[in-house]
Amino acid sequence: MRTYIIIPAYNEAEFISETLQALIDQSQPADKIVVVDDGSTDNTPEIVSEFIEKHPEISLIKNFSKGKHLPGSKVVKAFNLGFKTLDEDFDIVCKFDADLIFPKNYLEKISLHFKENSKIGMVGGFCEIQKNGDWILENLTGKDHIRGALKAYRKACFKDIGGLKPAMGWDTADELLAQYHGWEIKTDENLRVKHLKPTGKNYTKTSKYKQGEAFYSLRYGFVITFIASAKLALKKKDLGFFLNCITGFLYAKNEKRPYLVNKDEGRFIKNLRWKKIQEKLF
Repeated sequence: MRTYIIIPAYNEAEFISETLQALIDQSQPADKIVVVDDGSTDNTPEIVSEFIEKHPEISLIKNFSKGKHLPGSKVVKAFNLGFKTLDEDFDIVCKFDADLIFPKNYLEKISLHFKENSKIGMVGGFCEIQKNGDWILENLTGKDHIRGALKAYRKACFKDIGGLKPAMGWDTADELLAQYHGWEIKTDENLRVKHLKPTGKNYTKTSKYKQGEAFYSLRYGFVITFIASAKLALKKKDLGFFLNCITGFLYAKNEKRPYLVNKDEGRFIKNLRWKKIQEKLF
């Protein structure tokens, strides 16, 4: 299966060479790798250019976007810019972060999952972070969710969901919309990826309400938002995170912010969320 990879990058000079090398060394290499430099102030583009000299499958796009480095919109806009440069001759498209080290069989295994089950629309492994010298699972979400750092989409699924939404919550919206369109989500616990930079390290203080705003935009409603916020706060062991989520949700509701999904999609998402909550409770 032909695989295209898009890597949004912002000030990743410390890590991007390891990410690109890990992808080059794959047992089943990607056909194209597009790095979108989103206005880096370090030498990220120079490092990528050095790789391009030896590896023609890699290309670089320079995007001079402005604004704060917030979760969601800037990353997806950079991804979409890279996607526009690609042709249609692919089977799998991936959105990867620029601070990951993949096991050598990662892309091969991803492709195998898609081949074995035509109903699978998205596949991903799990991120590990280094703590006290050991690599441990980055325990931020459930094991049925693919982290935004390492998304892989079947072409038909990617088109069904309308691509990625340029807003916080895009990496949840894509999975929910995929299921709305009848696709399955596959996570592989045996595929462990080293995440070199902790999630959210570069986010500013103004991003703290974004998670709650994302829950609103997905039409969760207050009760599901309350439960989801409490669950995340427990994982993070941070009561302040819970309060910020609720504040963000209420702020978005009072401002009547636009939704990421329509009413029918929102109804499906609510029912799906309630079903999963009930499964875990009973």
